[in-house]
Amino acid sequence: MTAGVAPGVPAPAASALAAGRLCPADYCYLPSVFDRPPEITTDILYVVGGLYGNLAALEAVERLAARERAPVTIVFNGDFHWFDAEPTWFDEVERRVQRHVAIRGNVETEIARSSDVGTGCGCAYPESVGDDVVSRSNDILRDLQAVAGAGARPRLAALPMHLVARVGPLRVGIVHGDAGALAGWRFDVGALDRETNRAWLADIRAQTAIDVFASTHTCLAAMRNFALPSGHLTVINNGAAGMPNFFASQYGLISRIAAVSCPHIPAYGTVRHGVCIDALPVHYDTATFLRRFLARWPSGSAAHASYFRRIVGGPDHAIAAARPQKTA
Repeated sequence: MTAGVAPGVPAPAASALAAGRLCPADYCYLPSVFDRPPEITTDILYVVGGLYGNLAALEAVERLAARERAPVTIVFNGDFHWFDAEPTWFDEVERRVQRHVAIRGNVETEIARSSDVGTGCGCAYPESVGDDVVSRSNDILRDLQAVAGAGARPRLAALPMHLVARVGPLRVGIVHGDAGALAGWRFDVGALDRETNRAWLADIRAQTAIDVFASTHTCLAAMRNFALPSGHLTVINNGAAGMPNFFASQYGLISRIAAVSCPHIPAYGTVRHGVCIDALPVHYDTATFLRRFLARWPSGSAAHASYFRRIVGGPDHAIAAARPQKTA
């Protein structure tokens, strides 16, 4: 695996069938890169994954931060662009996100590529995802590339793939995918619950010296605690800040990791060494977001086919499946 090549450098060529399914070589990094001094030290960390261009959700996140008892560090951990494939909308998302800290997800990385090298959306979708979904995601990404301004591409390319934060006594690894790749799926709820994944989790805990990984990418929320031979590891995947996360719901989620008590009611959470690790609901204005979404993505469009049902009624995912289980 490479240590991370700049996204402007072409990735290996891919076939049309592989576009959107392969994980480009320049997405990969060694877990040991996380064993470093933190770039961020804060008492309250908000990790906002999968905003997907939902400005109503961003406004809701900033309102939550304003009600905190101490300053909040807001970090976008990728895919803050997606539905905003319209110049004014895209530019507004860029402007608002630049007020905070960000890493790039596969969406930002592929927007920033200088040419079409066959990686598609860069989602690295598993076989369980249908070809029609993959094809539509590739179409959405091409539309985003077409509206990104000349200044946006180098800025997105320059964003890091991961960060390390310290919150109280805990070291937090902020990633888009997992501990080995920007589009990795090993922090997906299904993967976290597989016994065959346990040895890898123990290995990354040993290599990274990370206590908590905060991820997104897979778009399904989960929190798990693992008692491993190499130490205690918590993984929190916020699913999506800009879309509903549970069946028959209409709110997003962010990850709040904080050494001070929470003034909000979390959907679920855990406490480690006095640090609260919570999935915080983001109750955004669905009607406002839906109007903008439908103006850009009417019935028959790629994003409408893939996401409209989720936006109005949530995914087939229960909150019970996301909540932390007994310590594994």
